[in-house]
Amino acid sequence: MEETHSSPKMEEIDLIKNLEKISSWIPYRILKLEGFILKENHKEQLEIIIFKGFSSSTTHPIEIELEKKVINSSYIINNFKLYKAPLTETEDNLIRENQNSVFFLNEKNWI
Repeated sequence: MEETHSSPKMEEIDLIKNLEKISSWIPYRILKLEGFILKENHKEQLEIIIFKGFSSSTTHPIEIELEKKVINSSYIINNFKLYKAPLTETEDNLIRENQNSVFFLNEKNWI
């Protein structure tokens, strides 16, 4: 599985902020980002949920101020999963999964 690094170019694009913007236009979808926070000599699991234009992390504190980056550390996102909202216990709400960091920057891929 290919890992997507938060490179200087990706940071310029600000992947998470752009995904939040698309999410605000398509409120019936939930996007889960899976990856790692890079520490000095190890990786820590990272999971971010984007819904209705807002990010929330189930594994790390994130920045909520709009002017700041959601994650201030170096990170790798290696998987993206799109779900139909609302999530239910009885249904498999997974719509699609992709490892390409730019795939969900195309809002057509959220449908």
